[in-house]
Amino acid sequence: MPVEPELRGVQTPRLFTAPPTFVSSAAREAVELAAMAGLTLFPWQQHVLDVGMRERKDGKWAAFECCVNVPRQNGKGGIIEARELAGLFLLKEHLIIHSAHEFKTSRVAFQRIQSLILGTPDLRKRVKRVLNNTTETSITLTTGQSLQFIARSGGSGRGWTGDCNILDEAMSLGDDAMGALMPTMSAIENPQLWYLGSAGIGSPSVQLARLRRRALAAREAGQPDPSLAYFEWSVDPHVDECSPDCTKHDGSDDTAAWARANPSLGYLISPEFVRNERASLGNGGIFERERLGVGDYPSDEADTWQVISEDAWRSLADKKSTTEGPYSFAIDATPERDWAAIVVAGPWMGGTHVESIEHRTGMGWVVERAKALHEKWRPRCWVIDGGGPAGSLIPDLEDALSEVEQRLTKNPEARVEVVQPKVREIAQAVGQFYDAVADKSLSHIDQAPLAVALAGAQKRPLGDAWAWARRGVGVDISPLVAATLAKWGLSVEIEEPEQEVEPWVAYG
Repeated sequence: MPVEPELRGVQTPRLFTAPPTFVSSAAREAVELAAMAGLTLFPWQQHVLDVGMRERKDGKWAAFECCVNVPRQNGKGGIIEARELAGLFLLKEHLIIHSAHEFKTSRVAFQRIQSLILGTPDLRKRVKRVLNNTTETSITLTTGQSLQFIARSGGSGRGWTGDCNILDEAMSLGDDAMGALMPTMSAIENPQLWYLGSAGIGSPSVQLARLRRRALAAREAGQPDPSLAYFEWSVDPHVDECSPDCTKHDGSDDTAAWARANPSLGYLISPEFVRNERASLGNGGIFERERLGVGDYPSDEADTWQVISEDAWRSLADKKSTTEGPYSFAIDATPERDWAAIVVAGPWMGGTHVESIEHRTGMGWVVERAKALHEKWRPRCWVIDGGGPAGSLIPDLEDALSEVEQRLTKNPEARVEVVQPKVREIAQAVGQFYDAVADKSLSHIDQAPLAVALAGAQKRPLGDAWAWARRGVGVDISPLVAATLAKWGLSVEIEEPEQEVEPWVAYG
């Protein structure tokens, strides 16, 4: 009888996205600390930590949110424990909040990490207090760091300012729990959210479905999500239309599919157990969900294109669209100042062409890039919302552009003033952009930054009109805002702007 090859789980996820810009990762020290505490991590667990704990040049996390979607019993708890150990003993995070759908799950997690810490003399001597009673379950260090364990409910976590939130059982995570926990991070300089769970189970999996859609959208657009690290081990199952010899999709009896969905197959989970599991669970879909990661994810109209439909936007795409000027450039940035965009607008075929020129992380690059663009294209104006995040760039930008203008015109008195729209002009700009889409007088070249921004945009009332708003933290609409400003800048009279206090974009 031939010997069956040893089955080993695939260590990299089938669905993956992560922020592209980072300079280092704190994972190596985290893995070493876990090993010192007796926790040996598999390669896939180390990979998750390496990506999730990447840091940008400014020292902040590259990923604000990290999500691990992997079938049960593969060892996601090891990732949680390593991240919590690092937060307590290496990163000096003041408060880490570990929540689960049920408190008994949180209590088991508490017992596991308590054993790791108290079983390691170098860590145990740094513990000031361990509480495990009806009112509080926590571990507090002599230096003040604390790890709190709670069950998710309407009130749990409100008022706590967590540097890191660990959300276990992420397949049971809805808007109520997110509403209780997300605001706790708003005052933290460098917060991070970790979601860990298995495949979606229908309506309770609201937040997991939302994160998964972002990962899928990033893959489709060919552009990583700027603030989400998402890891999903799963299979792509056969559908009714599949032919008997289909190789594009995965079958439930395919051992290679078992390995793709279970990174710890051959380490924690034996192939023999999976065979027995398959025989026991049959063809009702439970095996596919629990062992192969085939989830049921609720749709969420709030995550669709709310203001301008995707079909309407895509219908305006024209790869040959361009403009020969005059040009209007505009700049916008996220409120976290971690992404900025420069967009140009110009006339094209009786309408307006808009194009994303640059969309990059950080703010430090913007002024120098604008100088180069101004020298090459000599636009009629630059537009920035003075009350928005990019408003702080205006003084340096005006000086830089004026320097270019003086050199080009040989006029030492030449000045370039950035146009700052008033609130009523903001409403006009947004309305003009919307109408141009509706009457098909706007063209673009189908760039991912603009598409992703439109997919994440919603309306905010502005008097009798409305303005752009983003749907929450992690959504970047700066390319859309800049495109709207750039289009408006083509027709605005160039004059010295008045100071405006009220910002026009809500960054909710």
